[in-house]
Amino acid sequence: MLQLSKNYNNEQEKLLHDISVIDFVIVEMTEYLDTHPNDTEAVDYLKRNVKMKNQALREYASKFSPLTIATADASSCNEWTWATTPMPWEGGCN
Repeated sequence: MLQLSKNYNNEQEKLLHDISVIDFVIVEMTEYLDTHPNDTEAVDYLKRNVKMKNQALREYASKFSPLTIATADASSCNEWTWATTPMPWEGGCN
């Protein structure tokens, strides 16, 4: 995963930060590719980042709780808690 110099309070905070950084890269690369659709290096870079984000989302879901419905199956929870627990930005998943 990404190695950034910031200190984090816990693994959950670091993983959320990494996911948001990767997501930013994906959005920017998508916009770039809108105007440079034949840049094969950029397409490969985008694909690598999408894979990294999906892996990070699965890791987050398995350790804490799913951030997306697509990773709900990676959660270790046996109950459907999507709508009943606070989201990470609401202080949940501690």
